[in-house]
Amino acid sequence: MIKLLFAEGMFMTEEFLLDENRLKSVEENYKSVLDSVKESAVKAGRDENEVRLMCVTKTVEPPYINKVLELGADLIGENRVQEYLGKRDKLNLNGAERHLIGHLQTNKVRQIVGEVDMIESVSSLKLAKEISRVSVSKGIVTSCLIEVNIGREESKSGIFSEALADTIYEMAELPGMKIKGLMSIPPICETGEARKYFAEMRQYFIDIKDKKIDNIDMEILSMGMSGDYEAAIAEGSNIVRVGSAIFGARKYF
Repeated sequence: MIKLLFAEGMFMTEEFLLDENRLKSVEENYKSVLDSVKESAVKAGRDENEVRLMCVTKTVEPPYINKVLELGADLIGENRVQEYLGKRDKLNLNGAERHLIGHLQTNKVRQIVGEVDMIESVSSLKLAKEISRVSVSKGIVTSCLIEVNIGREESKSGIFSEALADTIYEMAELPGMKIKGLMSIPPICETGEARKYFAEMRQYFIDIKDKKIDNIDMEILSMGMSGDYEAAIAEGSNIVRVGSAIFGARKYF
């Protein structure tokens, strides 16, 4: 058996005992959250299949990830480059998409470009230029979302809303990458307050889409997590990123 440990951002292996109770809980949670996402979409006057559920797998061991993949999950999200690369070969993806959603340092770009289907956390023009450079060198086009720091929090990465328009035009000129939409994490607050931020993000999404900028496809609005995805769906999110509500509280080793 294999035990999975996390140390200094690296994914390491030792002896592991599978928790059958947790496996059952993951199955039940996944089905419940998936139903809830569909119900929230219908409640918002949208098609139940319009919103995709991303299973966020930060610190989650492969057997539990494989359980949701077995149940039909078609999108997983990882926060850390090294963690994802360390468990990639143990995942039964079967065509499921892989997105990087955590903060990406420029010195890690070469390791992750080509390894995931999308980078959702493009938080600066500097990072975008490096993704472009590496993608061109590998002969591929990397799909990306622009991360917006909607709450102007110093502790979070992302582009401030007032700089968004100018930054998008600059990113649109970069070869080797394709901007597919926006991603954001609102400040920690009550659900009603979070909805205000989601509504603001939706307006930015619509405004940019209406500009019809070359090389910019406003297809994806990624917002909403375990505690607030229903409010995000009500404001137009079409990817919700859910981790703890499916896999349980994160365990840091």
